[in-house]
Amino acid sequence: MEQASENLLRVSMELGGNAPFIVFEDADIDDAVAGAMVAKMRNIGEACTAANRFHVAGAIADEFAEKLAEKMGQMKVARGTEEGAEVGPLIDEEQLGKVTELVDDALDKGAKALVGAQQIDGHGYFYQPTVLGDVPKEADLRYEEIFGPVAPVFSFDSEEEAIAAANDTEYGLVAYVYTNDFKRALRVIEGLETGMVGLNQGMVSNAAAPFGGVKQSGFGREGGYEGIEEYLETKYVAINLPAEAPRFRGDAGVQ
Repeated sequence: MEQASENLLRVSMELGGNAPFIVFEDADIDDAVAGAMVAKMRNIGEACTAANRFHVAGAIADEFAEKLAEKMGQMKVARGTEEGAEVGPLIDEEQLGKVTELVDDALDKGAKALVGAQQIDGHGYFYQPTVLGDVPKEADLRYEEIFGPVAPVFSFDSEEEAIAAANDTEYGLVAYVYTNDFKRALRVIEGLETGMVGLNQGMVSNAAAPFGGVKQSGFGREGGYEGIEEYLETKYVAINLPAEAPRFRGDAGVQ
């Protein structure tokens, strides 16, 4: 932005994300788990739209976490060239170290590892698909973008608490909501401070839709009508025709 300002260049910026994945007690848990796998494990979690933290109604939080752990634990971790590989390596050693630190911090503060939570020995920057339960609010991964195959599960007791927890971040790119109550869905969507929302689905990316966020997740949009607008300028013309001037009719030059 600083460099662009020197020449008055317009910018459209897509920055970080810390996507909340909210599951209410009336949701279909199996559908929510399936959506969570898409939202979390797309590109091994190294995506700006990846679900970063899972806020689940207290009544179903344990069941959701256990079912998610079962699915995550079944994924094959290997080089992408190997048959059946589902989870590849992280981008580099620094990112592997960051994921390890975030998980260790959560465990030290009381979280429980339901599956994974370990680096994989050998060549490459591999980390086990991980699900953490009973994660405390103080854990760093609640506020930092994990960018890896780690799913921390937090519980909530009310709709208001869920919305507040989801918004408790400087980022606002995307959120995911699972509920079968349409009125609740509308209330929650209205209350979420994000540029995009996936309702009962774990993927929002669509070339025909405006992609982008609010707060520290950037500004501007890519895709859809709004994305085209980023490249256009509006011209306003105020016209005053004298009384004796010929009226415009049809093609230019015709009086």
